[in-house]
Amino acid sequence: MTERQQFNLKVIDEFRANGGKVGKPFEGMPMVLLTVTGAKSGKTYTTPLVYSKDGNRFVIIASMAGAPNNPDWYHNIKANPTVTLEIGTERFQAKATVTSGEERERLFNAQAAIMPVFNDYRKKTTRQIPVFALERV
Repeated sequence: MTERQQFNLKVIDEFRANGGKVGKPFEGMPMVLLTVTGAKSGKTYTTPLVYSKDGNRFVIIASMAGAPNNPDWYHNIKANPTVTLEIGTERFQAKATVTSGEERERLFNAQAAIMPVFNDYRKKTTRQIPVFALERV
């Protein structure tokens, strides 16, 4: 198990034990647990992420902290856009759509305005960081 996987498991356990609240480094940030179906394996994978809202949609960003490649969940969500979200103590299905153009820019900038670290991630990579909008099914 990688260091990142171990870290994520700790965050997931803390999230579920505390009704969606976690400590540092995400303390006070809006957290979601995203469960996706593997594109090749068909297995389910859960990842803790920060999110923002756009009306009744949830917005997640495939930043991977500005790494040169997209996170694994990006490929899985593209192949299987129906996902499970856990926010607080609520668990529900949602449909993910990758955004583009002006909408993508608007959503990215809105999240970066409340979580400035996303501006740093944008500067660290040459790829255009994907932004997903998720709507309840």
